[in-house]
Amino acid sequence: MGRIATIALGAFKESVRERVLYNLIVFAFLMIAAAILLGSISVGVERIILVNFGLAAISFFGFLMAIFIGIGLVSKEIERRTIYNILSKPVSRAEFILGKYAGLLLTLLVNTAIMTAGFYLALAFQKGGLTLDDLSLLVAVYFILLQFAIIVGVAIFFSCLSTPILSAVFTLCLLVIGNLSGDMRRFGQESQSPWVEKVTAGLYYLLPNFSNFNVITPAAHGVRIPGLLIAANTCYAFLYIAVLVSGSILIFEEREF
Repeated sequence: MGRIATIALGAFKESVRERVLYNLIVFAFLMIAAAILLGSISVGVERIILVNFGLAAISFFGFLMAIFIGIGLVSKEIERRTIYNILSKPVSRAEFILGKYAGLLLTLLVNTAIMTAGFYLALAFQKGGLTLDDLSLLVAVYFILLQFAIIVGVAIFFSCLSTPILSAVFTLCLLVIGNLSGDMRRFGQESQSPWVEKVTAGLYYLLPNFSNFNVITPAAHGVRIPGLLIAANTCYAFLYIAVLVSGSILIFEEREF
């Protein structure tokens, strides 16, 4: 655990040094500021607009961080030849992957916390204060973090398997498909073709399903998120992450440098 923590801390420091993180945070705050402006000209729906734009900004910029930093965590070490120094120490390849994953996840957690704080400041400014009902929005933020954790696993998996460019393309494709998985399955069910229905059902269960994590609109309208959905999404995310990280370790164990 100590070696994993050391690698994770190193990955966190390296990610923080990337200028893209600060730029994305600035853009996120600009989007939240735009939401306040839009809310001010839409009487009666200010909070709905602010919540939708704010949470969407956190989600969008967080995904960009996860993908474009995650795809380089392993490949950069290989390109710089620093992987030889790391693995020459008493560090296994599994510990290396786990440390890199934990480091990027820590980076996303910190940056999401900063953006969430900015979002709540904007909400407090607009409403003149916060209420207990506003704290329920943290469930939506938690679901966003679970999606980040999955997409980080996807990015590292492809990073161990392919080049950074192809890893980014594959990860982006899975992100888009994952957000449309529910629609894809309904399309298969309505196609009246057993073959299409089987293919779409197989993809629905095989690929990451992000549609169940998208509760931004219900949260904006004050709808309570059921505890059963929270538990189900948490279990789903942990199982999917375990599969992705295990697959990444298996691929990395067999990789030649």
